[in-house]
Amino acid sequence: MPGTVLIRRVEPDLWSIAPPGAPTVLDPAPALDTTVLEVVGGHLSWSLLSGQRLPAAILHDPTSAQDWLWAIYGESVAVALNDHTEPVELSADPHLPETATAARRLAYAHWAARWWPASTLDGIPALDQRLLDEEIATLTEECDLLVDGDDARPPVRELAAVPASARAEDYALAAGESAGDQRGALTFARGSGGWDWRRCPPGLVDASEQAVSWELTRTGGLTAVRVRAVAAPGITAAIPGYLRPHAAIDTGEGTVDIALELFGDTWQGLAEIGAQAVARVEVYVPGVGPVTADPVEPATRGRIRALAAERLRRAAEPTTGDSADSRETAVTSGSADTSGAADSDDAEDAPLLAEIAAAAEDSDF
Repeated sequence: MPGTVLIRRVEPDLWSIAPPGAPTVLDPAPALDTTVLEVVGGHLSWSLLSGQRLPAAILHDPTSAQDWLWAIYGESVAVALNDHTEPVELSADPHLPETATAARRLAYAHWAARWWPASTLDGIPALDQRLLDEEIATLTEECDLLVDGDDARPPVRELAAVPASARAEDYALAAGESAGDQRGALTFARGSGGWDWRRCPPGLVDASEQAVSWELTRTGGLTAVRVRAVAAPGITAAIPGYLRPHAAIDTGEGTVDIALELFGDTWQGLAEIGAQAVARVEVYVPGVGPVTADPVEPATRGRIRALAAERLRRAAEPTTGDSADSRETAVTSGSADTSGAADSDDAEDAPLLAEIAAAAEDSDF
């Protein structure tokens, strides 16, 4: 993965080593596809959608970073960081390409734990968190030369909360009772759309651009708005109150905020409003993510869905000499070789164990 990087001091106590156009942790609003890894003396980052191989580095302790710079960028870059006070552009070539590959895969695995676009509507299955955590732990060991902080510790997840026990046929009844019985109401407007993934923790809401819907009804001289948001695939646990999504309903005359309740596989809420129109509905968890939405996010989310679907498609393809049964056994035992064929140039983009398992369980892949 040779390439060119620009070495420069960006602040009195911060140095940057970055390929042209690469995102860094200093960007005011990192894109959804930015993967990040905390390392000794700084942070590495990659653009997932661009296929960037060489990471960008922001260093707050260049001296400590010398322990691994040579492995990721090559000796010439490591030496130049000490020798040059003015910006300098150099060729970079990892001295330890296996470590560089493991670092990029580890950053991606951490990203997948947060941003994987699981969607029942779009047919993108959720990733098995146990398999994902196990691979993160393995990759963390492979990157012990450079990882630091939280990224140097294997993930620890709390046990799932109390499983939901309601039967599927009970969901519609419960939803109707709790969200308000509007039999006989006139529905005069409807809408649907997506939501800003940054504003909810993972595993709560379906990632589709059609996951959120609303309808305006009129009955008894009152206007009400009902909001529905499809829950993330596999959501079966009792959700703590502080993680319950809300819906901010912009009527053009003001904003109405309602807490949503989970009934089966749908978050729902109902509120009376004084307006006769809905301009937009934002689903969010209070205190999570940015307050304002990025207007380019829907397009970026679409590209991320396409990337996830492509990775699942490749994960479903057996490698030479592998049978479906042998691959399933390897995933179950945690011993699958996800590095790809020995002579493959795309080893670092080989599917994660969790992606292989998800593809194997979904008949569409």
